[in-house]
Amino acid sequence: MTNDHDGVRELLAAWAVGALPPGDRLGVVQHLAACTSCAAEAERLRDTVRLLDGTPEPSPTPWAEPGTTAPPDGAVHGRPDGAVHASADGVLSLALRSRRPRAAEIAHHAAPYAAAVAGLQALVPEVEGHWGTPVVHDWDAHATVAHLVAADEHLAVHLGVDRRLPVSPIPEGTPAQDAWARRTADVIAHEHGRTPAQTVATWAAQAAALLATPEAADPELAARPVTVMGLRLPVADHFVIRAFEAWIHTDDIGRALGLPVPPPPDEHLWSLVRLAVRILGPALHGAPPVLFEVTGPTGTSWILGDDTDPVHAELSLDPVDFCLLVGGRHAPEEVPSTITGDEDAARNVLERAASLAWL
Repeated sequence: MTNDHDGVRELLAAWAVGALPPGDRLGVVQHLAACTSCAAEAERLRDTVRLLDGTPEPSPTPWAEPGTTAPPDGAVHGRPDGAVHASADGVLSLALRSRRPRAAEIAHHAAPYAAAVAGLQALVPEVEGHWGTPVVHDWDAHATVAHLVAADEHLAVHLGVDRRLPVSPIPEGTPAQDAWARRTADVIAHEHGRTPAQTVATWAAQAAALLATPEAADPELAARPVTVMGLRLPVADHFVIRAFEAWIHTDDIGRALGLPVPPPPDEHLWSLVRLAVRILGPALHGAPPVLFEVTGPTGTSWILGDDTDPVHAELSLDPVDFCLLVGGRHAPEEVPSTITGDEDAARNVLERAASLAWL
């Protein structure tokens, strides 16, 4: 490893998430001891990672070695070797502990994303040795994480986070969907030339940088609308979309490995549900009205379609099933649902919801 300033800065993200080999880590530690600007950046990155992991206290210095008050690189929730029980119960318990960030610095709208990032981080150790496992579409587990790098990048760049990967040569005026497909393909191809550990480090560091933006902490700043992947929404809503996608793909990887992944906590799950309904509503403009209910402890209902006409049907779904439908993981004809009244009108809602899927 080079010990020069620029070379070390390129390694700080991987260092912050404990993904550097010992030789590189030693060089980074030596550089941080002498360089105040890199030390400040290292502290910012590690603080954000600590917020995701729920580590209670920072170390006196961000580059503390084993034996100080900080856990060594790679430690997970107080386990000094960084190991995770290689069982479904281990994944479940660790993911559940990780899904509630304790950081007051993260606002309500960014909390679901922070929790989803923590959930995938909890699953990553279980994927070791299985990165080539087919997961979804034509992606293996490695490509699925690479896809998340590309997906999060769109919002990150809007919020001033530096790109971590080469820019794709996409012509100006390319439709958003085509540009998105080209970018994700380029990123996956690029990441397949690197190790899974490097890809995970890039994803985790970008997620940490995204959660360290002012918009992640300030609801007023997050009220600003931006267009990301063809959707013009407040930044706060884009954070919820990032949470949605991170959870869906974590679940994809878990299913491929035969490991159950818990759904988001109720308060986060309902953030996903409410956003999906807000996006679904305009897509059903003029359609026969349907009373749509999402069941659960805080069950809520909406009228979707032309609300000037009498309701044609009533449709009920479980919140997780609804999110999996919108995420493209349930077919409209197969998703568990309860329908009364005009079945065609209710089926139209299910089909429109499924058509929103881009994951």
